Amino acid sequence: MKYNQLGRTGLYVSEICLGTMTFGGSSEAGIWRAIGALQQGEVDAIVGRALEAGVNFIDTADVYSFGESERLTGQALKNLGVRRSDVVIATKVYGQMGPGPNDRGASRGHIMDSVQASLERLQTDHIDLYQIHGNDPVTPIDETLRALDDLTRQGLVRYVGVSNWQAWKIAKALGISEARGYARFESLQAYYSIAGRDLERELAPMMTSEGVGLMVWSPLAGGLLSGKFGPGSNNPEGARRTNFDFPPVDRDRAWACVEAMREVGEAHGVSVARVALAWLLAKTHVTSIIIGAKTLEQLDDNLAAADLQLTAQEISRLDEVSELPAEYPGWMLARQGAARVPGPFRKA
Repeated sequence: MKYNQLGRTGLYVSEICLGTMTFGGSSEAGIWRAIGALQQGEVDAIVGRALEAGVNFIDTADVYSFGESERLTGQALKNLGVRRSDVVIATKVYGQMGPGPNDRGASRGHIMDSVQASLERLQTDHIDLYQIHGNDPVTPIDETLRALDDLTRQGLVRYVGVSNWQAWKIAKALGISEARGYARFESLQAYYSIAGRDLERELAPMMTSEGVGLMVWSPLAGGLLSGKFGPGSNNPEGARRTNFDFPPVDRDRAWACVEAMREVGEAHGVSVARVALAWLLAKTHVTSIIIGAKTLEQLDDNLAAADLQLTAQEISRLDEVSELPAEYPGWMLARQGAARVPGPFRKA
């Protein structure tokens, strides 16, 4: 397992992060039941196996199964006797956690209420990485950033991050934080997969420029890249995509990726899923990829992606088959910048 620096901090996190969306779903929990319904014994086994493999990074959110995921995660760490300093706990705030109009969003009030509830459920006195889970079109950025900065000064939160924001808004937030001396966003949690590379247009260049780490959610496109799906295939019973068709993916492009990854996987004797994860791990702008699992077998296969080294030729082939179509201003930037490359100028 490799450990990468999180943003511009001195904190190192494992390149594979254990996601907890499969923890706690019940028959009354709507989409959470479709995603996963692991209970305490199963959660203990999943967390224990991940830690044994070198994972030191766990990501959850208050909205996952309406707090049950955080409760199960905190109890698992207690049951396993994990030393607090040996694990980096990340959670998120934004989603609807009650019936009232102020029970969601990135307002100061909701953040302050939510952090206390998350700390109690996780059975800890601090959260290592506290992330804003979504874009709030109502709350001013300044209000959100001031609340997060106060939490870091109080010691309840050590680092802050964001999820599912636009590049321009993150850049604006970084500017405000620098000008006012606030804790800055050190990470972005975003969707990224070989079948969904939109992040590369604006977000990846911004993160590289500003030193923001990338945590990848749904690296297998909601299971679509697991190898169970393909052109004309029936939806496998029990598969997440069968009951919860998300995130949206261009199926034709996805199937082309799956076909290419299947050939690469056969050459290495590994699964399509493992190839999809290894492709992401080879990208320099990726800090950690978040994997979720319903079974130990699935977890083991995903964890093994850390040991799969794709050749430069294989990566190039997968890059080519999954290449994004050109969009403005990208194609114009490439055209106008062709003669302006780093290094010494040489007169023709």
